[in-house]
Amino acid sequence: MDEVQVVVAHSERATLRVGDTFVKVDGDPDRLVTEVAAMAAAPLPTAPVLWTRPSVIALGLLPGRALGRLGEPSAASAGAWTAAGKAVRRLHDSPLPARDVRRDPAELRAELERECAQLVESGILPAELVEANRAVAEAVFRPYASASIHGDLQITHVFTDDQDEITGVLDWSEAGAGDAMFDLATLTLGHEGRLDDLLAGYGRDVDRAAIRGWWSLRSLFNVRWLSEHGFDPFAPGCEVDVLRARLR
Repeated sequence: MDEVQVVVAHSERATLRVGDTFVKVDGDPDRLVTEVAAMAAAPLPTAPVLWTRPSVIALGLLPGRALGRLGEPSAASAGAWTAAGKAVRRLHDSPLPARDVRRDPAELRAELERECAQLVESGILPAELVEANRAVAEAVFRPYASASIHGDLQITHVFTDDQDEITGVLDWSEAGAGDAMFDLATLTLGHEGRLDDLLAGYGRDVDRAAIRGWWSLRSLFNVRWLSEHGFDPFAPGCEVDVLRARLR
């Protein structure tokens, strides 16, 4: 009998593994409908959809292994990172989806200001660290042309094999039309030293300041949420270290 493994679980969603089957349960059933549609349209390999039910989706196993994990050095080769860059470029160059995942800049800036204030007032982070990263995050607020993005391109969502081929990309629930630099920043969060390898495959039209801005903004947004949901943003190589890197 295969044991049930909890891959991730919090108040919004959970993913369980039973053998080679992954079962995702989401409190928002529309999000899973969106994910299945995005996977069907993706120009990249995705996990096979075995079956769906309201609020539940079952996915098959992807071959290969994740490009890395946040908080750990990536064992993937430079070639694998370059292949990932080429794959992300294919996605960003694909037809623009109807779903718009861009945040209103004024609303995003207001939320960022509130989050920064709460981080300082609660004593979670020192004011100097928050203020420095708030300044870096300002680079996110610039004009850009929308691209077809993954929207949650964490390093654990990209799989590669021993031949440095990308074997699949997971978790398409946030896919839509948005900021291409957000995908590049999400994939390299906590792995800044691999950005050049990624961009060697990605190629043209890269705004490094915007990537750094998204590193800071995403980390500022995540610290309190992670702390409140049983995760540790202070672990080595994780969000707080990403913020501290801006002071060096």
